[in-house]
Amino acid sequence: MSNADEIRPPHDGLHGAARNLAMLAVALSVLLSVLDYAIANVALPTIAQDIHATASESIWVINAYQMASVISLLPLATLGDRVGPARLCRIGLILFVVASLLCAGSTTLLQLSLSRALQGFGGACIMSVNANLVRHIYPRAIIGRGIALNGLVIAAGVALGPTIASAVLSVAHWPWLFLINLPLGGMAFLVSLLALPRIPAKPAAVDAWSAALTAGSFGSLIVGFDRLSHADGLGVSALLIAIGGFCLFALVRRQRGQSDPMLPLDLLALRGFRAAVLTGFLGFVASNFFIISMPFTLMGHLHRTAVATGLLITPWPLAIVAVSPFVGRLADRYPAAVLSGLGLCITATGFLLLFLLPNGPSDADIAWRIALAGAGFGIFQPPNNRAMLLGAPPSRAGSASGMISVARLLGQTVGAMLVASVFALMGVRANQLCLLFASATALSAALVSFNRLRHRAAAANGTTDGIPDKQDGA
Repeated sequence: MSNADEIRPPHDGLHGAARNLAMLAVALSVLLSVLDYAIANVALPTIAQDIHATASESIWVINAYQMASVISLLPLATLGDRVGPARLCRIGLILFVVASLLCAGSTTLLQLSLSRALQGFGGACIMSVNANLVRHIYPRAIIGRGIALNGLVIAAGVALGPTIASAVLSVAHWPWLFLINLPLGGMAFLVSLLALPRIPAKPAAVDAWSAALTAGSFGSLIVGFDRLSHADGLGVSALLIAIGGFCLFALVRRQRGQSDPMLPLDLLALRGFRAAVLTGFLGFVASNFFIISMPFTLMGHLHRTAVATGLLITPWPLAIVAVSPFVGRLADRYPAAVLSGLGLCITATGFLLLFLLPNGPSDADIAWRIALAGAGFGIFQPPNNRAMLLGAPPSRAGSASGMISVARLLGQTVGAMLVASVFALMGVRANQLCLLFASATALSAALVSFNRLRHRAAAANGTTDGIPDKQDGA
């Protein structure tokens, strides 16, 4: 047993240097998994050209990572409860570094996609437990600050991604984008070994059948709908969708009535938790409409270089970083329904203004619109994640942590799939239409968030089926 395993958090979080060091371990681990996603996104046109893939085909470099993460998040969140979140985080770090080496050595789309899938599985080990670790590191009264700091790290990874991608591509070949994970991964592993708290594990076996059904349902549905969006073999697409639907039906039947289900039906039955999940999912669908299509818009339509493209996208995460310190404190004081809804409205406005860009826009015209959308997204995330995390009883923190990442990654995966569909169907207008769809989806997420105010009022009158606002995050 390592020294880290002896660090047990007190009843209400860690304090002082112990909290700071433990959060550093979480931050470095999360940064590793997010940084590579952002880097691959910006470098996608370059990678596609080098491995001789079309724009729509190359999105599988993103989708492979996302799908592997989505299908494994819930089983891994359950596994984290069984073996300990800190131990699973360290396993994820090892897998991620090994997969990064394989990505750097890939020469075909298939090789790169498979390596990215392994990378996604390692990232899922980290992301399935990171919110659970934050819940045990921070006292409940200030947990919003911990969640905001976690969001700031994610945004910093996205911010650094374009800059690092631009810098590396200006002097080296794209495989070096994956090799930079090695020193960061080694540092994250060392700090996690020293500082992460030991959270008591649940003495129960993982339900292997439920894990298989979870992977089968998410995987088959994602691949089936992706093939359908490309009009790629209607019969095979329909078969995969049918298999996914059957697996999901079987999973729900198997999990119904369980006290600790892998698919958190008990949590999704709570209005506040369910609304937060849906808000998060739609918010990330909207963000991927923007994030994936924008590099192609900047390079193909607005004739910016790869370096300029990376720099122009950077205001999005920088704005998230800028608002995070303030949002963390606000999230502990005001309802998520209001803060998240307002943030999503700002994001929708930013996307709409990008859609309405004049002909021949300057870099400043583009940058301030992207920054506005990013600031709104930074306001939306921490309160909504807090609502999910505190919407679950302490004994279900692992599942709540997993669902935070599921909402994000499933939203990003569906967003990437929809972008591929728009690219395949809409031709030269695809890039502009993606921005319009991004705005509409963000506005839809805002409406879902604001709708929680009605249920919050019902809760005050004792008529809701959820739990009080301070727990369900309404």
